[in-house]
Amino acid sequence: MSAEAAIRLTEILLAIAFIQKSVEHVFGLPDERLYFLPLAALSLLLLVGIERDLVCYALLVNALFILHRFQGPYNGGSDLLGYLILVCLCLTHAAPDPRWREYALAYLALQPILSYFKSGWSKAVHRDWWTGQALLDVFDFSVYPVSDAIRTRFKGSGLLAAMSWTVILFELAFPLALLSRDVLIVALALAAAFHIANFLLFGFNRFVWIWVAGYPAILWLQDRLVGAGIPVFSG
Repeated sequence: MSAEAAIRLTEILLAIAFIQKSVEHVFGLPDERLYFLPLAALSLLLLVGIERDLVCYALLVNALFILHRFQGPYNGGSDLLGYLILVCLCLTHAAPDPRWREYALAYLALQPILSYFKSGWSKAVHRDWWTGQALLDVFDFSVYPVSDAIRTRFKGSGLLAAMSWTVILFELAFPLALLSRDVLIVALALAAAFHIANFLLFGFNRFVWIWVAGYPAILWLQDRLVGAGIPVFSG
């Protein structure tokens, strides 16, 4: 995948994520519309590819106003990664030469990779994740509660512990997927399925599009490593 293709795909996916975020606020408090209607309009322009560099800069300014309005990234990790991707896109457009553009794109690619590994490590050092108790707590106390039928099915079955260890091992091993193109594609598909499952079970809808928006850069990085002669498997 070329750098330009990765940048364009990232813009499209990020625009979809921002449009989704905007829709949640358009029918909210009146003052929020002042921030999220422009976000929706700018995201639509980015989606169709109109003045992409200027739109990215305008989105960054809008993001600063939103951060001030909510006194920080109120939705946690999804907001942080979304704004980080946006900053990286701005840097790719502002880069004085292709080498600096590649630096910005590589930094963007590393963020989802490190986020998965860090998430796996934070789970691995907490005993509640070993036993599945942490997942049970999410089922019981999530602000997006699942149905009683699903909650009852998982309790006491041992399945939660197996799910916990599956997630932990997958997240810790995710950086190794860069060693093979085929393995990377499978890993990204599984990661996307993981985010979709979190949406269906817990209502974590913001994470799906934001994390997927980082995948084109990861695919580009793997191609770039192959092109640089670094010993990874392209097949």
